[in-house]
Amino acid sequence: MAILGTIIKRAYELRSIPIEIMRKKDCNKAQLKVLRKLITKAQNTAFGEHYKFHRILGKKDMVRAFQESVPTFDYNSMFRKWWYRAINGEGFVTWPGRVKYFALTSGTSESSSKQIPVTGDMIRAIRRVSIRQLVSTARYKFPIEFYEKGILMIGGSTHLNFNGSYYEGDLSGISAGNIPFWFQHFYKPGKRISRERDWETKLDEIIRSAPNWDIGIIVGVPAWIQIILERIIEHHKLKNIHDIWPDLAVYVHSGVSFEPYVKSFDKLFGKPVIYNESYLASEGYIAYQSRLDKRVMQLVVDNGLFYEFVPFNEENFDSEGNMVERPEAKTLDQVVEGEEYALLLSSCAGAWRYLIGDTIKFVSKENCEIVITGRTKHFLSLCGEHLSQENMNMAVKMLQDEFNIEIREFTVAGFRHGGMFAHKWYLGTDDNIDPEVAAKKIDGYIKVLNDDYRVERIAAVTDVFLEILPPNAFSNWMKIHRKEGGANKFPRVLKGEKYGQWEAYLKDFKNNQ
Repeated sequence: MAILGTIIKRAYELRSIPIEIMRKKDCNKAQLKVLRKLITKAQNTAFGEHYKFHRILGKKDMVRAFQESVPTFDYNSMFRKWWYRAINGEGFVTWPGRVKYFALTSGTSESSSKQIPVTGDMIRAIRRVSIRQLVSTARYKFPIEFYEKGILMIGGSTHLNFNGSYYEGDLSGISAGNIPFWFQHFYKPGKRISRERDWETKLDEIIRSAPNWDIGIIVGVPAWIQIILERIIEHHKLKNIHDIWPDLAVYVHSGVSFEPYVKSFDKLFGKPVIYNESYLASEGYIAYQSRLDKRVMQLVVDNGLFYEFVPFNEENFDSEGNMVERPEAKTLDQVVEGEEYALLLSSCAGAWRYLIGDTIKFVSKENCEIVITGRTKHFLSLCGEHLSQENMNMAVKMLQDEFNIEIREFTVAGFRHGGMFAHKWYLGTDDNIDPEVAAKKIDGYIKVLNDDYRVERIAAVTDVFLEILPPNAFSNWMKIHRKEGGANKFPRVLKGEKYGQWEAYLKDFKNNQ
């Protein structure tokens, strides 16, 4: 009998009881409690003193007082006014104490790289939600032996850069470097390989070591996990990954919509695998999938994050996805199911009314269940077509399903064309499909999905172009821009300077093929 597995499963079952109770609690009350704790703890920081947090705590309507006193911030304004002081070693800037870690983001939006503070309180908050997500597997009715299997977590290097007063690296590397002692037995690829900074070297080490592990769960960004699994299968001459990891049962994905990857992943497995989504941003652990029967995520409302929701419309955002100075911001009790919102966070890492750049929709307000729909910067609206990342993901999935092809990566750009406008799609696939046929199909799908797009296609968006590329065109671009591996994602929309760089890169790439 698997004694360790029995103990772990029983512990998971016991831990899941308070989580079920939390589900039945009033999420709004939980959020008010979080905000009060955040303001109370930060009232003696430079930020708290500047915005008079002690007065906010004395107000009857604390949320309204908070929103009236504290402006909204994007990364540039938050860094320029406050976080630069923490990077220079100053303590008690936007959160008590000195910040030891800064997470480097993948830089898929306007900034090439961002440095997000990660406090000890945030590390502990992320750990608590990670355990909750593990605990949620208790309801999946896995055999006892499953709870003794390894968990392969692919992220950034745990060998962080030290810059005199702080360490910086990917959040995944920071988190992996702070895992609790009891988890180290299960954690793969282990400390030694995780410290490796060079992606290709790390990949080779993982491939060689794969037969020595017994993996039950895989965690990571789809594009890189797919590459790893394919390389393992090829190197060890396997039919599928279950030949080497027969008990693999769960893949936890994050960072991008998984819909375009489902067909490719299904071919890598020899048995059914549960696809489980998580929402871990550099700013905090926001949500995770807690139900097997529904691919939605439950917002974590009681763990160091206070949320506000800005309707993603022309009143609150300009054509480039920049938020206006005083946007309309709703709290959890004010949101409407089905409407799209940009997410503002106030956190135990010293972010305050901070725009993280993601857009979400509520599927169930009662259960605090959401889906990610895209990025504030990753949409096309050159003339009012409002082409969202959600539309793009669905169109690619529909193309894959209709033609039974695998699209490994894609991106979209918009530009002036003949006095009007045009869109251009770039699909990364090894399968044969006529680009003109694919363009017409995608155009047709989106006309059905998006009424604004259908109207603007009549006159304003005069053409839709499409180019088929080998998948390594995308991964090679990421390598050139030092965004290879870990938590890095290819941008779904290319605008401005990045689009010009992409077109110039493709000319060189094709000449060298």
